[in-house]
Amino acid sequence: MSSRLNCGFSSHSANGSDSKKQRLEESPPSRVLHIRKLPNEVSETEVIALGLPFGKVTNILMLKGKNQAFLELGTEEAAITMVNYYTAVTPQVRNSPVFIQYSNHKELKTDSALNQRAQAVLQAVSAVQDGSSPSSDPGVLDLAPPPSPVLRIIIDNMFYPVTLDVLQQIFSKFGTVMKIITFTKNNQFQALLQFSDPVNAQQAKLSLDGQNIYNSCCTLRIDFSKLVNLNVKYNNDKSRDYTRPDLPTGDGESTNKDHSLLGTPSGALASYSSGGGYSSSLSLSQGGGAISPLSAAAAAAAAAGRVALSGSGVSGVLLASNLNEEMVTPQSLFTLFGVYGDVQRVKILYNKKDSALIQLSDGNQAQLAMSHLNGQKVFGKVMRVTLSKHQTVALPREGLDDQLLTKDFSGSPLHRFKKPGSKNFQNIFPPSATLHLSNIRDGVGEEDLRLLFANSGGTVKAFKFFQDRKMALIQMTSVEEAIQALMDLHNYDMGGNHHLKVSFSKSTI
Repeated sequence: MSSRLNCGFSSHSANGSDSKKQRLEESPPSRVLHIRKLPNEVSETEVIALGLPFGKVTNILMLKGKNQAFLELGTEEAAITMVNYYTAVTPQVRNSPVFIQYSNHKELKTDSALNQRAQAVLQAVSAVQDGSSPSSDPGVLDLAPPPSPVLRIIIDNMFYPVTLDVLQQIFSKFGTVMKIITFTKNNQFQALLQFSDPVNAQQAKLSLDGQNIYNSCCTLRIDFSKLVNLNVKYNNDKSRDYTRPDLPTGDGESTNKDHSLLGTPSGALASYSSGGGYSSSLSLSQGGGAISPLSAAAAAAAAAGRVALSGSGVSGVLLASNLNEEMVTPQSLFTLFGVYGDVQRVKILYNKKDSALIQLSDGNQAQLAMSHLNGQKVFGKVMRVTLSKHQTVALPREGLDDQLLTKDFSGSPLHRFKKPGSKNFQNIFPPSATLHLSNIRDGVGEEDLRLLFANSGGTVKAFKFFQDRKMALIQMTSVEEAIQALMDLHNYDMGGNHHLKVSFSKSTI
């Protein structure tokens, strides 16, 4: 039978450059799918993983020499869902695109002698899906019964905020998500997510590990957790127990300051989540919430600012509240928010001076600034940052702003992200106690810089020049002190047309 299959499809094998429409018209729907352009050395498990989210996979035939495979799903509906989904989102195996179309065959009758390994893999997978233990040789595949319903998720290349709601949206495609806890560890956003059943956790791990949440960034790294049950105390933007809606929100203030680096305060999501969280900017909003993976090269390009992340539909205006009204100025907010985007206008509210509107160039920059600055301590108070419903910040009429509460920065020479592909795109980090200094004038020594930074009200813990002495790292005692120093000293005039550049560093000294 397998030899007949080999010649049976060559007549309708579509050319990779054909339009998807043409390819799909060639054969009527069938529960057998023909997959082409597979990378060399691809395993049965990887091909089966393409089909797992859509239903039970009942058979597989690998044509290794031709880089092709046939995959049979339990029902025609599952196959149709899979083909429709992968029409909207390019299927990828090992980071290269593959082509999927209906086969002429209505079922796979495979020669068991030739196909023993594939059958063993299938048996193991279906045993895992059914929750029983596989009877086949477990050495064929690492699909022993899943150890835990809890996954540990690490997010790499996080150029874009990922919230608890986004994770829930993605993972609930694979089963009932019961609990999620998010936190920041080693400057990386991580989460623990508990399914009702370990089988769902296994399927989610098989399908999502290594995928990107947004186009070309926010890569999921997924492992089983050693924990088998999560203990959630509060339902807020950092943790949630979906089985216990009665839990208190806590005060939203996390004891570990780092937790508040990411995510929006509980109330903030309501204002724009009616469309399903961030679905306006999620590439996974097609096809019921799975993911469109892009290659590492695309991620690097996005980091370098050559690829606009799809944050359209989100306004570029932020509302910052709980500010210290004695200390805050449009200039200080311009400098701080300017670390994450090009600030066009700042307006401190006339009748509520602890709040300000900050307009950035676009929705992506606003999301980035919000994810990094919400919950940070600025001038002694914990600042809250949310997306504003305003599309722009209006300038006051001539002569009406006698308190200088509104400032237009649209022509500022200090925008960090004006040049496409600027190095600054690759050096965006969360607020940290260590600052990176550049453009240091010749002849300025360590003592001068230590003194300058101590004068901004903090204590310098450590200092290190780079080899050329034009750049240095300086470490303050806290993130709050570093934020203060950055606001005071970014663009500080060192004389001789040298303006000091200050940004947050990912390094420590």
